[in-house]
Amino acid sequence: EKASNISLYSCRRIQNAGALFPLFFLLPEGLCDTIELYPTQSGRNGIHMNYDVIIIGAGGHARVIADIVRCRGDRLLGFLDDRATEGVGEIPVLGTVKDYVNYPDAHFIIGIGNATVRRRVAEEMNGVQWYTAIHPAAVVSGMNVCIGPGTAVMAGAIINPGATIGEHCIINTGAIVEHDNVIGDYVHLSPKAALGGTVRIGELTHVGIGAVVRNNIQICGMCTVGAGAVVVENINSRGIYIGVPAREMV
Repeated sequence: EKASNISLYSCRRIQNAGALFPLFFLLPEGLCDTIELYPTQSGRNGIHMNYDVIIIGAGGHARVIADIVRCRGDRLLGFLDDRATEGVGEIPVLGTVKDYVNYPDAHFIIGIGNATVRRRVAEEMNGVQWYTAIHPAAVVSGMNVCIGPGTAVMAGAIINPGATIGEHCIINTGAIVEHDNVIGDYVHLSPKAALGGTVRIGELTHVGIGAVVRNNIQICGMCTVGAGAVVVENINSRGIYIGVPAREMV
């Protein structure tokens, strides 16, 4: 019996023809019939993988992902980092990023907050098995939600029906992704950011802490929406947008 149609990997790429969104988005291809469900702390259903996991990076964001891996019951092998040499507690640094080739059976997730760096690392590691980290205390609808590989969903985040989230995104603590949102690859929704229904956000955009985006808004790729900003009009060009209502910073 199908218990959910949250799809982590059954996604197809399409290109939006509109001038506002020349970037790629992930859209669901169909039901995912083979996932195993586990009860989350919020009483909802999530997805449990039972994988050996290695995190790229060993900073603060990586430690938050490490906590998710452990809360899910997966096995955290350690970190790969080009600078850090000391692990976090008993979790070791296994080597530098290029050492990923020594772990062909592992699943990887990039624990780096900077979206541009995250994309570069993902492209350099092309062909690996990516891990999608969903905290047990996140609330993810079982109705037509698609979450791309390599994405992290933190504790308290809410993802509602029909939402599509791209690859290697960060849906941070307490962020709200409302129904029918389309979130491009490498987007970062900061803690407590809230998106109304049917919002579209292009890849590599960063939405700051506590920012609010009104329903039916489109934000192009490679933008920054500042902390506490309120977006009530479409954002069509790259830039930094701050204030209430949000305006481009000049």
